[in-house]
Parts: sequence; C-alpha cells; structure tokens
Amino acid sequence: MRRGATAWAMALALTGCSMAPTYQRPAAPVPAALPQGASYPALQPGDGAVDAIGWHAFFTDARLQRVIAQALAQNRDLRASVANVAAARAQYRVANAARLPAITAVPAVSRFHGTVGSGGYTGGYGDATGGPTADAFGISGGAASFEIDLWGRVRSLSRAALESWLASDEGRKSAETALIAEVAQAWLTIGADADALGIARATLASREATLTIARQREAQGIGTTLETAQAETLVAGARSDTAAYWTALEQAKNALTLLVGASVATGDIPDTLGPDTLGQNDAVLTTLPVGLDSAVLLRRPDVLAAEHQLKAANANIGAARAALFPTISLTGLAGVASASLGGLFDQGGTYNWGMAASATQTLFDGGAKAGNLAAAKARRDAAVAIYEKAVQSAFIDVANALARRGTIDAQLAAQRDNLASAEKAAAITDARYRNGVDTWLAALDAARSAYAARQSLVSVRLARATNMVALYEVLGGGLKP
Repeated sequence: MRRGATAWAMALALTGCSMAPTYQRPAAPVPAALPQGASYPALQPGDGAVDAIGWHAFFTDARLQRVIAQALAQNRDLRASVANVAAARAQYRVANAARLPAITAVPAVSRFHGTVGSGGYTGGYGDATGGPTADAFGISGGAASFEIDLWGRVRSLSRAALESWLASDEGRKSAETALIAEVAQAWLTIGADADALGIARATLASREATLTIARQREAQGIGTTLETAQAETLVAGARSDTAAYWTALEQAKNALTLLVGASVATGDIPDTLGPDTLGQNDAVLTTLPVGLDSAVLLRRPDVLAAEHQLKAANANIGAARAALFPTISLTGLAGVASASLGGLFDQGGTYNWGMAASATQTLFDGGAKAGNLAAAKARRDAAVAIYEKAVQSAFIDVANALARRGTIDAQLAAQRDNLASAEKAAAITDARYRNGVDTWLAALDAARSAYAARQSLVSVRLARATNMVALYEVLGGGLKP
C-alpha cells in the first residue's frame, strides 16, 4: 500500500509547470489625473476612495434606504446575476476537480458450488446437490486515466475557470451598483414629478380664478372677449400640463416598481423632492471626496470584471500551448480479497495493486491544435482591447459626471434668481394691469414666464440630485450597507 501511495505522490508532484504567459496588467489608456478646469470641481490629491462609502451613508433618506434594500432583495435581473455567479463558481469546481484523480471503490462478493478438480470447478457447477460451496469477498479501487499535468494544461483550464467566476462576481457587483443608482434616480424622479404636478395644479387653480374674473369683467363691460379667450387658453394649457405631469408621475412609480421587483409601500414613495434649501432634507449627500487620481477607475466592478476575463484568456493560452505536448495518463488499481468477509482486512486478506502509465502524442491533426493556440492568443488580444475600452469608458463616465457637477450649482443659483425675478415681474405686471396701467397681454406673458421658471427650477434640482447619484455610481459606488 505504501508503494502505491508513493507512486501517486510522485505523479502529483509532476503537476507544477505552467505554460501560460506571465500576466501583466495593461497600462491604463487614460490620463493619470481626472479632468480639471474652469468647468470642473476642484479635486484633492489621491483618489478619494469614493468606492468605500456604503450606500447607506450616501443615501440619507430612510425611505430611500428601505426601497434600495427591497430592490436588492427582489429585483429579477439581480437574481439572474447571482444565479450566473453560482453557475460560474460551480464550473470552476468542475474544472479544478480535474487536477485530482477520481478514486472509485468497487466491493464484490461471489459464491461457487461444485466439485473442485485440477482445472477448477469441473463437476456439479450450478448443481444444488453435491460438491463444496466456496465464497469470495473483495474490494478494489483506483483511478482510471488520470492525466499527469506535466505541462500545466489542466491547471491553466482551472485558472481560466476561476477568473471567469471572479469576472462573473464582479459583474454581479456592477449590476448591484447600477441597480442602486437606477432605484435612487427613479425615486428622485417621482419626487420631482410630484413637485411639477403640484405646480401645475396650483397654476391651474390660479388660472381658473383668473378666468372667472375675466368673465365677470367682460359681463360688466370692463373686460373684453379677447381677454376672456386668452384666459381660457391659459386654463386649457394648465389642464394639459396637469394631465401630462400626472401621467409622468404614475409612469415613474411604475418604473420604480419594476426596478424593485415588488410593490413599494406608499409611505416610502416621495411626494416631493424636498424644500429648495441646499443641504437640508436632501436624500443624498451633497458632496463626495473625489480625488485627482484616475486609478480609482481600476477598482470599478465592470473594469475588474474585464480584467478577470483578460486573465482567463491569458490562462487559456497556457492550456492551448500545453495541448501541443504529449498527454501522460496514469491508471492505478489497488484492492484486497479474502474467502471470508471477516478476514478481508486482516491477515486473511490478499492485497494486490497495479499501476500503468501511457503517453499520447498527436502526430497529425491538420493544424487543429496550432489553430486553437492562435485562436487563444487572438481572444487574449481581444480581451486586452475590451479591458482598455472599459477603462476608457469609465474615465469618460467620470469626466462627464464631473463636468455636470462643476456647473450645476451655478445653474441652480441662476435658476433660483430667474424664478425670483419672474415672480416679482408677474406680481408687478398683474398689479399694473389691475390698475389700468398695463395690458392684459403683458400680465399673461409674465404669468407664463413665472410658471415656466418654477418648472425649470424643479428640473435643475432633479439634475443636481441625480448628478450626485451618477457620480457615486461611475466612481465605483459602495455596496456595503
């Protein structure tokens, strides 16, 4: 038994080589620093480690936190990603199992009845009368055609499967980050749509009151039919806007339900984007510790997934190279036999073992194996390009989000000033009209401008909030609670 174990150990010791190229991460095809300039926010040295901030810390509204947690548990696309990770892990276990021999055990028992002669059982075999009865017991085990991984083919395949599993897991993380961002954006959009609908409804009520006054003025001979018609036009426009914003609000709720994968509690659905006071009651953080170093992009889940796929392609080159060399297989058998079951494992048992090795070398295959190697190298080159493209796309994503972040506060301040001026102008024009100083048309134009300014402010506030979500996502996000 000891000699057989020693032989197996020697065989396994020969599996230490690898013909895969030494992996080197490609140089990032992007600038070392993130964009800076007049339209970008000032960044501090380093990378800021935004990806270390948990989503619970970034999304500060308790209702939004509950909705995100529900989506992470219920979203069907995410469930599919988790299942794909489990499948990739199982495939790695299958590939890695080939590095060890498959050991089988075969118990056996037999009984013979007949007359024993010099040539064995010759008389009365199978006859129920006469002759002795003999029993035989045995158990044997071994490995059939275990490949000695002298050239590292099996190990390279195992490594490729491992990297594919890791890539799948990073894909899951990327899907989680994207889902969190999409849920947050949908949730914020509902709040903005609710604000827009509220503005439209208030405007409709105001214009209906104005129409009533216009009709009274016309009936008294003070106003004109034209003024009444213009007031009716404003009412119809407000009714149309109210219906459109109401539709948008309900559709935004439906989109959130689809993302979450289940109905969202009414108490967790926002009815406003919040008061227009910077830094108060915001659903997300208003600042992020973004650094200059673009190396943070290399930690994004989608970039890491592309790199793991590159490593898998690199390992497959080793497997293709090893396939050009002889395949060495080892077959082993060991077992014991006895005439009695009780004596099978003591001195009454007879031990036997055997081992055989064989080597197979392809002499001619029409260039199939060389073609496989060339294909593996080409797939590695494609994986390099895909990885580099992932880094470039990540850089552009961050650059675009930073460009929006660098200008959004100025736009928001300008829109606030615009609204204040428009409302002031509307109030003054309306007063002048009532005092007979200004025309009805001037009052209508001023009212329309104020209404448009209110709706525009909602849109800019939503853009600011969703920009922070986008910046959080493109910098890698944080998946810890």
